[in-house]
Amino acid sequence: MTNATVTEQPVQIVRRAPTPETAGQRWPVDAVQALFDQPFADLLFEAQTVHRQHFAANEVQLSTLLSIKTGGCPEDCAYCPQSVHYDTGVEADKLMDVDAVKAAAAAAREQGASRFCMGAAWRAPKDRDIEKVAELVRTVKDLGLEACCTLGMLTDTQARTLKDAGLDYYNHNLDTEPEAYGRIITTRDYQDRLDTLEHVRAAGMHVCSGGIVGMGESRRERAGLVAQLANLDPYPESVPINHLVQVEGTPLHGLDPLDPLEFVRTIAVARITMPTARVRLSAGRQQMSEAVQALCFMAGANSIFYGDKLLTTGNPDWERDQRLFGKLGLRAV
Repeated sequence: MTNATVTEQPVQIVRRAPTPETAGQRWPVDAVQALFDQPFADLLFEAQTVHRQHFAANEVQLSTLLSIKTGGCPEDCAYCPQSVHYDTGVEADKLMDVDAVKAAAAAAREQGASRFCMGAAWRAPKDRDIEKVAELVRTVKDLGLEACCTLGMLTDTQARTLKDAGLDYYNHNLDTEPEAYGRIITTRDYQDRLDTLEHVRAAGMHVCSGGIVGMGESRRERAGLVAQLANLDPYPESVPINHLVQVEGTPLHGLDPLDPLEFVRTIAVARITMPTARVRLSAGRQQMSEAVQALCFMAGANSIFYGDKLLTTGNPDWERDQRLFGKLGLRAV
């Protein structure tokens, strides 16, 4: 008996032609969903191929996120333990002082971070708040780190003030696709988020914007979120993909968890549709096994947050991340 010879055929990726309604879009929702619907191995193969065309294969950018003003947010985001609308045990704190932020940034630099991100639980900061944050930005920049902030909605003037202070990135997530947005947040609308991103771009800063998956959305809605991000002109330089961390007391607590492989698919689709962006494996990583994280890196994730926690939820610690990087042969940048 002889062994049969199997001839492998190259993977054929079929893209749907744009309709008149989507002719101006790089990635219509139908095309993004077609990526999601591919066989898992084909999707990861395409994502890793795209990744290697634009980035070193085994390098991962390290960022640290510090909550500089925690709790007391007037927004009603259904996922957020910092909202005043929900009883989650998170107490409202004042803005951290310069010395405390400087010490945290220095520690992050010593542990290999190249970007230091500061988050404050505001709906929209006042001008006096922006002046204080600008001082923190200058402090971080003096340490030789990239600086990023997430402070809520910004005016054009506030964005320019932060840019003048040296801010490199501003994070403002879209969270969901437009049609699903009202299920998650009612205290602002989708256009508010887009307006802030426009102000950030006009000021000359890089955009960090992504979303949250696992909030009860359909695959079609996940495709809608990725399409919204990929069709921004230009698309964000940094795209955090967050897996919902369910916190008791928030409306989304108790949902059936998202299948881990569907999360990996989301990372892969983000990589393919936004090939030069840093795709960040973000919130929810503490709940992921090493195997799932490894698949995310294979799917094109090349940035992580590390440290004790992300704002108010847990995050894998530095030593655990170092062990995982060693197992996978990854290099921190």
